[in-house]
Amino acid sequence: MCRHLAYVGPPVSLRALLYDPTHSLVRQSWAPRDMRGGGTVNADGFGVGWYPPGGGEPVRYRRGTPIWGDVTLPGLAAATTSGAVLAAVRSATVGMPVLDTAVAPFAEGPWLFSHNGVVRGWPDAVAALAGRLPVRDLLTLDAPTDSALLWALVRHRLRAGEDPAAAVAATVAEVAAAAPRSRLNLLLTDGRTVVATAAGHALSLRQAPGAVLLASEPHDDDPGWQAVPDGRLVVATTAGARVAALPAG
Repeated sequence: MCRHLAYVGPPVSLRALLYDPTHSLVRQSWAPRDMRGGGTVNADGFGVGWYPPGGGEPVRYRRGTPIWGDVTLPGLAAATTSGAVLAAVRSATVGMPVLDTAVAPFAEGPWLFSHNGVVRGWPDAVAALAGRLPVRDLLTLDAPTDSALLWALVRHRLRAGEDPAAAVAATVAEVAAAAPRSRLNLLLTDGRTVVATAAGHALSLRQAPGAVLLASEPHDDDPGWQAVPDGRLVVATTAGARVAALPAG
C-alpha cells in the first residue's frame, strides 16, 4: 500500500505539507501507523504534484527511490508554494516494478491522480476492463501496474466528459465488482476540487476556513481530523467537503 494526501486552500510551502508535521508524509514513508497488512514501509518511490500560483497545468517531481534519501526535494519543498498539492509515497505490490513512472501522481492536462491500495487478482481480474480502453492508452501506460491502469480507466471517463466524482465512483464500482476485496482509495484533483474515495483502506479529512486536507493518515494531532468511513466518496473544495456513499460494486 501507499500513503497519499491532497490539499486545496491558501498557498503553503510543500515543506509545510511534506516535512514539517509531526507525522508528516516523509515520516509515514518509514513509520506509517495504519498500513493494514499492506507492507511495513513506503520506500518504493514518491511523487509530488503542485499547481503554480500563476495558473496552468500542474508540475510534478517523481522518483522511484525512498523520499528520505532524496537530496533535491527538501530544498525544492522549502522554496515552492502552492494552493493545491497532491503527494504520495509508494509501497509497491509484490511483482510490480519500482521506477519513477510507477509513482503517483499520474497526470494529464489539469488532472493529478493517486491510488492507495491494490487490485486483487492482478492482472487477470481486470483484463476485461482494460480491454475496453483504446489500444493506444494501454500501450502508453505510465507503468505496467494496477495504479496506472486505474488512472487510465478514470482518465478515459474524464476525456468522455464525465463529472469527476462520477468518473471516480464508477471506476471504483466496476473494479470492485471485477476484483473483489481490492483496496481502492483514490485521489483526483484539478487544483480546485479534490475527489477521494475510502474503499478498503484508511482516509482522514481535516477542514479549516478556506482549506481542506485529505490524507491516508492524520499528519499531526490536530483534533480537527475526521476519519472517513469505508465505502465513502468525498468531494472537497476550499468551501468545504461533502461525503456520500459509494455505489455498490
